[in-house]
Amino acid sequence: MTRDELRHHFTGMWRLAGATRNGVPHPDRGAGSTGFIVYHESGNMAVQVMPGHARGSFKNPDVPTADEAAEALRGYIAYFGTWDVDPDARTVIHHRKGSLNPSTIMPVIRRFEIEGPDRVTLNPLEHPANKISWERVR
Repeated sequence: MTRDELRHHFTGMWRLAGATRNGVPHPDRGAGSTGFIVYHESGNMAVQVMPGHARGSFKNPDVPTADEAAEALRGYIAYFGTWDVDPDARTVIHHRKGSLNPSTIMPVIRRFEIEGPDRVTLNPLEHPANKISWERVR
């Protein structure tokens, strides 16, 4: 596929379908995990993934305790920025502009495997043993 064809293929909203680490279910992306990634034709993108493990409510919704805040954040991913694809390297690049985790505001590269028109798997280069699968939302 050309760059324009790949951008067209990625454009849209995708639902988390599953994730693995070293071929086994990822501990923060197992049963009950949910999330979406959106690639907009403008070149903007956003992702949110909530782990499936139990997350308790804050006793005071306006001011969580340190332990409550830490538990709520554990395994949660949320960031936004711009995106592009490299057809030769078979990668999609997320240029993070904002993130729940401020230490991750940087470009990240994901190898991709297109598994038909409605499924794609991303393999983060910074975590090569991880695979994250997404299904197109229709």
